[in-house]
Amino acid sequence: MRDKAAQYEFEEFCHVIDGFAPCMDDYLYFYDISQDLYHISEKALERFVIPANHFSDVTETHRQFVYEEDVDMLIADLEKMVSGEKDEHNIEYRWIGKDGNPIWINCRGRVIKDENGNPKYMMGCVNEIGKNQKADNISGLREVSAVADTIATFSRVANSGYILHLGIDDFKSINERFGHEYGNFILKSVAECITNALNIGEEVYHVAADEFLIISYLTDDEVDGKDLYNRVRNNVDDFIEKNRYQTVFTISGGVLSCKKLSGMEYEELIKLSQFALSQAKKQGKNQVYFFEEEDYEEFLRSRLVISTIRESVSSGYEGFEVFFQPIVRDSNDESPYAAEALLRYTLPNGERISPMEFIPLLEESGLIIPVGKWVLKKAMAFCQRVQEVMPDFSVNVNVSYVQVLKSPFIVEFFKMLKDYGMSPSSITIELTESGELDNSIHIHKVWNNLRQFGVTIALDDFGTGYSNLMNISDMTPNVVKLDRGFTIKALKNDFEKTLMESIIQLVHSLGLKICVEGVETEEELNYIRALGPDFIQGFFYGKPCPEEEFFETFCR
Repeated sequence: MRDKAAQYEFEEFCHVIDGFAPCMDDYLYFYDISQDLYHISEKALERFVIPANHFSDVTETHRQFVYEEDVDMLIADLEKMVSGEKDEHNIEYRWIGKDGNPIWINCRGRVIKDENGNPKYMMGCVNEIGKNQKADNISGLREVSAVADTIATFSRVANSGYILHLGIDDFKSINERFGHEYGNFILKSVAECITNALNIGEEVYHVAADEFLIISYLTDDEVDGKDLYNRVRNNVDDFIEKNRYQTVFTISGGVLSCKKLSGMEYEELIKLSQFALSQAKKQGKNQVYFFEEEDYEEFLRSRLVISTIRESVSSGYEGFEVFFQPIVRDSNDESPYAAEALLRYTLPNGERISPMEFIPLLEESGLIIPVGKWVLKKAMAFCQRVQEVMPDFSVNVNVSYVQVLKSPFIVEFFKMLKDYGMSPSSITIELTESGELDNSIHIHKVWNNLRQFGVTIALDDFGTGYSNLMNISDMTPNVVKLDRGFTIKALKNDFEKTLMESIIQLVHSLGLKICVEGVETEEELNYIRALGPDFIQGFFYGKPCPEEEFFETFCR
């Protein structure tokens, strides 16, 4: 009779748990210590690898779904509960999820004793402590993930509307300067600025960190999206002024209209709105960007190319080639005294992509470091071969600032010279610029070391992008190379021709040499020669070509 009563009591508790379970996010459980029976909310089976929501042999069964490293800790605590040494259970450890990964939980429980004071039952709940929050207490807003279904429905059925993804620009610097407590104050204040800018039919949610998402059901007119962004920005500006300019910051936004949602699921929609915000920041911040499919396709292509290049690097630089283009002295002897090593890349599908496309991606991903090292080795091996028939021959190699700043470039460079038995004078380093020049002590130390040991330094693409007279002063190169674009202008315009003459004279007055790039015809050659450059490079003398073709054409 006593066993039947105990069984009845256990089943009654199970019914209570099953009744409350649908009303809770946590998982309720009941442990009958005396009968060694365990029952947990059935929805826990959807999340964890628990064999059943009702089982016996409790300690051993837990071994099946508790993370291996945490089993001993759990069993030690359970033994204290069963022995009566403890009355309360409250520990954080990991259960195994359906995907095989550990999930952090907090398991709490309380012991109920019988009339003799012996542990009889333990009841409590399990909650995931790493689970996404549904609201943000700092901003006072609901988390966007908590309304994922609502947003997905909006994207499928709404006839008008848009999403505005907002982010505080350079928020990290606010935390670094004033501390996280003040940063939280800024987040709360910005949330209020956004909320106060909304009209009926517009809702705001917290996304993550310093980002917010507004859903507008009103219209998908871009003018309205920009108007909402400006209302928010004006409120932020007013807040900054009322806060006595203690900190000054801006806010960027990305707009995704309902017309472009196409019934997307939540994750896809958030991904595209995040891209729109990133574009606004990339284009200068403190502005709004409207999502364009073409921009996103370009972004996806860049990610694909980076992924493909990474695989190529891992598989022995498959798809990469080094071509060589002759450089000629401005004299009657038109045989090349040097060649520039130029990197080429072909995708696995056979598409050869422009260096203008893949070089920035190499620098962005950091892959320019191993690839640049590979190019140096190829160039030195080529130079070593050509010098067997042309002893004074040298090779120009482009080097990125990323290589210099983020790798032991000097050490590796001189080791390669030693390995290939090359003289430092056989190599000219051309600096390729991908952004503002970094005039750090490290950069100057590298250039000084190279020059000190007889390596020639060339400033590449002068007259375009970031190249200017200040760079000649900062870098003190041996050679200045005038870009093809500059050459074309000089051929068509008297003012540009005068400017080129002046630059050549200036460079020579500093004791430096100058190389004009992009000469393609005999007419251009005669025109440029009259200006007095030291070296000429261009299709007139030869297009970039593979090593064997160069050797057969120019070295035999």
